[in-house]
Amino acid sequence: MEKERILELRKLIDRYNYEYHVLDKPTIPDAEYDALFDELLKLEEKHPEMDDPASPTKHVGYEVQSVFNKVRHDRPLLSLGDVFSYDELRAWAQKITDVYPEVEFIVEYKIDGLAMCLVYEDGLLRLAATRGDGTVGEDVTANVKTIHSIPLHIPVSGRYDIRGEVYMPKKSFEKLNAERLANGEEEFANPRNAAAGSIRQLDSKIAASRGLNAFWYHIPDDEEATHYDSLMKAKSYGFRVNDTLKKCSSIEEVIEHIEATAAIRHDLPYEIDGMVIKVNSYAQQRELGFTSRIPRWAIAYKFPAEEARTVVEDIFITVGRTGKCTPNARFKPVKLAGTTVGFATLHNEDFIHDKDIRIGDTVFVRKAGDIIPEVIRSVKEERGENTVPYIFPSVCPVCGSHISRYEGEAAHYCVNSDCPAKVVASIAHFASRNAMDIDGLGEKKVESFYNNGLLKCVEDIYDLKDKKDEILSIEKFGLKSFNNLVAAIENSKTNSLERLINGLGIRQVGEKAAKVLAEHFLDMDSLSAAGEEELSSIRDIGAVTAQTIREFFEDDNNKRMIESLKEHGLNMEYRNTRTAAETPFSQKRVVLTGSLQSYTRQEATALLEDLGAIVSSSVSGNTDFVIYGADPGSKYNKARDLGVTCLSEDEFRDMLK
Repeated sequence: MEKERILELRKLIDRYNYEYHVLDKPTIPDAEYDALFDELLKLEEKHPEMDDPASPTKHVGYEVQSVFNKVRHDRPLLSLGDVFSYDELRAWAQKITDVYPEVEFIVEYKIDGLAMCLVYEDGLLRLAATRGDGTVGEDVTANVKTIHSIPLHIPVSGRYDIRGEVYMPKKSFEKLNAERLANGEEEFANPRNAAAGSIRQLDSKIAASRGLNAFWYHIPDDEEATHYDSLMKAKSYGFRVNDTLKKCSSIEEVIEHIEATAAIRHDLPYEIDGMVIKVNSYAQQRELGFTSRIPRWAIAYKFPAEEARTVVEDIFITVGRTGKCTPNARFKPVKLAGTTVGFATLHNEDFIHDKDIRIGDTVFVRKAGDIIPEVIRSVKEERGENTVPYIFPSVCPVCGSHISRYEGEAAHYCVNSDCPAKVVASIAHFASRNAMDIDGLGEKKVESFYNNGLLKCVEDIYDLKDKKDEILSIEKFGLKSFNNLVAAIENSKTNSLERLINGLGIRQVGEKAAKVLAEHFLDMDSLSAAGEEELSSIRDIGAVTAQTIREFFEDDNNKRMIESLKEHGLNMEYRNTRTAAETPFSQKRVVLTGSLQSYTRQEATALLEDLGAIVSSSVSGNTDFVIYGADPGSKYNKARDLGVTCLSEDEFRDMLK
């Protein structure tokens, strides 16, 4: 009898979940739902033989992971091309209507969240993976299962893939930030960052508490005739499909819909940063095909940045990890792109002088790309008589040391290597996601540890495990947070070399340059011993960057830091994460020349490097292939003279197949 009740309760709760989380039309009071859910939990505990991964109780959060496993997508999760004006949108549509005079478009909201792929096998959810780099993502199944609107089982046999966006509703975002503020924790900057941070929680109960939701918008292998039909079928399976999607028979109708949406976007219960326009017919999609990076049959229209008037109340300086002194404006808070902003960077002294921005000025501000606030211009005709031009300070506002401006640069720098602001920012950068990826060691936490004498340099991060009592004595820092932090620190020791190089904070060396250096030198010792001439000969490493790299590794303090990191057990070698499969271009030297039609030069270079090729800018006797487009010029002629294999763009694409 109890086993039959378990099956009955599962069906009931699945139905109520669908009504509440997908249809937004609950049919029973919360208290009644809670009573049924509690009854099911107790019965399942009593009858472990009835365990079912598709039970609605699995939405609660039940798993703690030590790390997220990497997952290679069967099909790449490609990004979309962007357009920022209606003229660009019309030009994209014209290319399609030139081929298909009769075409139907589907227009969808561009949800500002985290791209996600779900894989079902014989009806059961087996895998949820982030987009990652498009080829390799992270297995976040345990956390995605906690999202109530996502069905744990569907009426489909065999394999079923669906892609969409996990996001944090505005109400959930406001509630989460209020809780973090009350706990003395750093607030999330926006709902997208909050959603990404929630999905990457190692404890799925934390993810379950964050109020995440999702919309689904693409089924890669569906047999329906159109994208719209495919989504309607997904909806019938229980997936949450955004009801605002609209069919349009012309690009002008698309633009009308965009205009109507722009007027109401800030009233929506979730953030959108644009609209996605797709060709509806799957047959037409297949014929239009893809570039190496994006589909030709879809495009994202990004909303233009909004502008607002406000008054500059102050200009103040912040000091970054390199000592760079950045001026910032504090102004009367204004609403921009759905959020309230009160600060904006003023970049450097020249920016302030060129725009003649003064304290007390009325200014226009906007959000660049709907994210970063910036001052566009001052309204000089409304300027008060007592305002005076801003004078850039000559000393660091944090440590009082002299600040100087390097020749050929627009920025000023604090020259004190022990400046607290530089130390805190450099440690936070080292721990950041794009560097060593130490979760739980953000800038506010680093600053707290610094002020408590627990962190004075990067190397101290790896001694925090021995300072348990001191850390637990810090207000609102519990044992669980300490254990999670120690685990993240230990995991960071295995990172590939490029993350460490990026984390070192060498001036002029960012994420891309760090990867180039790691791939070229393969280990830290070889990089640190390299001379300027060798460094400057490397692709994407110019003379100025080569000089800053050399100066960094000649500094005695930096030498000691690297030796200390070695002693702490950090990996100092490059670990190639690319596919090990051999390709016709593996370890081959390739030169691109002429105008390619299917790829930009950057896209072709990235594609070849993913295939194991060494892409060069000049032809020599060591060149293996020259890939040429229209008007190939002297490189093509030289290759023919040297007997180098020359591939047309079509021949290159044939080899890829």
